[in-house]
Amino acid sequence: MEKASRNLLLGRVFGLLALGWAMVLPQASAHADDLVDIRSAFDSTFGTQPRVQRRYASALEAQLAALADPGRGRIGVAAIDLATGRSVAVLGDQPFPMASTSKVAIVATFLDGVDRGRYRLDDQYPLMVPLPSKKFAGSVAPVRAGTMLTAQSLIELAITRSDNQATDALLAAVGGPQTVTAWLRKAGIPNVRIDRDIATLVRDDGAVDPATTIDTRDSATPMAMVRLLTGLYRGEWLTPSSRAVLLGAMERCVTGKRRIPAMLPAEARVAHKTGSLNNTSSDVGIINGPDGRAMAVAIYVTGQGGKPERELRIATIARAIYDGYLTESLASASTSPSRSASR
Repeated sequence: MEKASRNLLLGRVFGLLALGWAMVLPQASAHADDLVDIRSAFDSTFGTQPRVQRRYASALEAQLAALADPGRGRIGVAAIDLATGRSVAVLGDQPFPMASTSKVAIVATFLDGVDRGRYRLDDQYPLMVPLPSKKFAGSVAPVRAGTMLTAQSLIELAITRSDNQATDALLAAVGGPQTVTAWLRKAGIPNVRIDRDIATLVRDDGAVDPATTIDTRDSATPMAMVRLLTGLYRGEWLTPSSRAVLLGAMERCVTGKRRIPAMLPAEARVAHKTGSLNNTSSDVGIINGPDGRAMAVAIYVTGQGGKPERELRIATIARAIYDGYLTESLASASTSPSRSASR
């Protein structure tokens, strides 16, 4: 009987391992060093022993873990209550494709240049218009110079409408993707990187399925993105005027109405930036509650069956974070000693 039980246990262990190895198939790529097969992370993520019920530090963590179930594709979540510093995360240290959420970092890099006197908001730059090009035909997609616009207008288009041509204009102005990555490293953010301009990123989209394979190019971990949002909100790297330009544009964002803002109460204010590529949708930003509390949130969703399902997952997770932090705030206030009692 003891031997049979042991064999049953081993069978379950190897069954779990087999399930993990079956999650993805190897994918050929000219950038093999940038790709991480999810199978290699199976042991560290799920373990090789039969799992016991995990104990979560809070009801919010347990709820997010359930909402971010990876059964239909990877989901990465991170959030920080900017009043208390309380953070929660699901796959918070795993890279996800940034897609257009990278535009926050690109604009921040340009605005840092404005603060240093290198550029002005009324300087004019040409839109970068993509030319016809076959996928993977060269490391950089060809573009031509288009209409000249002020940097202020380019920032507005890039953030509020996720305009790719405007974004690439700003990216070219600062010196390309490597300049943005260097700015991020100087800011102390190691797990956000930009490798390609938007024209190339869009042209070559689809080479990797982000639901099953990690491509570290043009990626961010949810925790690193939340760190970037937190620093921008707190004015760690930009002057008050440049901070207002970026966060103001994020408040006017017209994309992603079915994402972070979709299920939040009317009194909540959202400054955010969306991202969309093959089999992935994302939304990152700052949620401001009616009591003045703010929270930085990054949600990256892959798979789930399609874009509507990904957007619904983002909206649901965002509402859970909002309600969870609000509940914790109310509970903390109710248990704190009054001023008169503490004298």
